[in-house]
Amino acid sequence: MRSALIAGLDVGSTHTRAVIGEYVPRYRRPELRVLGVGATGTVGVRKDVITDLDAATECIRGAVTEAEVMAGVRVDRVYVGVAGDHIEVRRSEGVVAVAAEEIVLDDVDRVNEVAQAVPLAHDRELIHAIPQDYSVDHYGGIQDPVGMTGTRLETELCIVTGCSAVVGNLTRAVERAGYRVQDRLLEPLAAARAVLAEDERELGVVLIDMGAASTGMGLYYEGKIRDLTVFPFGGSAITSDLIRGLSVPFAQAARIKEENGSARPRSVDPVEVIEVPTGNGRPRRVARRYVAELIEERLKNMFLQIERRLSRTCNPQALGAGVVITGGVTATPGIARLASECLGVAARIGVPGEGLRGLADLVARPGFATAAGLALYGADYFIDTGEGASTLASGVVTRVGAWLKEFF
Repeated sequence: MRSALIAGLDVGSTHTRAVIGEYVPRYRRPELRVLGVGATGTVGVRKDVITDLDAATECIRGAVTEAEVMAGVRVDRVYVGVAGDHIEVRRSEGVVAVAAEEIVLDDVDRVNEVAQAVPLAHDRELIHAIPQDYSVDHYGGIQDPVGMTGTRLETELCIVTGCSAVVGNLTRAVERAGYRVQDRLLEPLAAARAVLAEDERELGVVLIDMGAASTGMGLYYEGKIRDLTVFPFGGSAITSDLIRGLSVPFAQAARIKEENGSARPRSVDPVEVIEVPTGNGRPRRVARRYVAELIEERLKNMFLQIERRLSRTCNPQALGAGVVITGGVTATPGIARLASECLGVAARIGVPGEGLRGLADLVARPGFATAAGLALYGADYFIDTGEGASTLASGVVTRVGAWLKEFF
């Protein structure tokens, strides 16, 4: 199989990150040899929505170019992540009659098409239609019905849609930067590919991807995505609390969060203080524990909302692999322990590592989970179809389709 370059692009509200890798043939699941990474501060994006097309275009160009220079290669297309509170997730069911003696692939395709045929508002577009289990003559829990005998085939799809304008502007910014959008994937799905092991998906695990403007949650068990949602909060809410609580501008609040933040006030020395710049040139002294209290309060509120949503679909204590949290917010010291206390299950920080080689250490940070996962999904798609990679012979842009059901 020819050499294949795969690029993942994560355009966040505060950072834009790119990962370029080369497909490495391996048994069962492909591996990606990381060749280059790039990162820039994001300008022109607010709450995961592009507000300045020119500025966002330059950020994209800067991140991908940096990765290209490190890798010593050029790519012509990227897998790009989609996030934000414009994302909607719903369930849709489909049923068809089986004409022959046994179920064939055409029957599976037909029932998926029926379930996918849901009406969408004029300003919405389909991003994913992810098959769940199938039922044959009312017997459910079937993952692959091909070859089985029955007269009635049913399925349920997880339908993910997004705002057409938001998704369209993201695509336009990528194209103006000089690249094609090979496909778009919901960011928590991409992050899960990079940080979850296959046995965790089988045992049951919740992936929480905490970005700057939004937080995605995916519930996995028996190897498939069973619940998916996007919350309209992220690390920017913590920064806003620090702005109000410390009476400082955004840049100072962000720096304080990064350099002195903690999710565990009890672990902070009660006499430790930090200096906060003021307008009169004389810095103010603030207890670092107070900063941690502000951060903890906001994170507790986030985890409470996640727990409420999660409890509607499963018993968290029954999840064999607990909770994995990733994304830029997880750089906050003590956040895994706080998540465990709030959700009542074991929690760990997820860093990219599954299926990565080469310069994998450069992406072994939660903030790179989405970009690395996007590149890994590109490798998944390439091994299945032989398409979707940047090569000298690359041409037609294809869409990711049926392979979603295997890896989600």
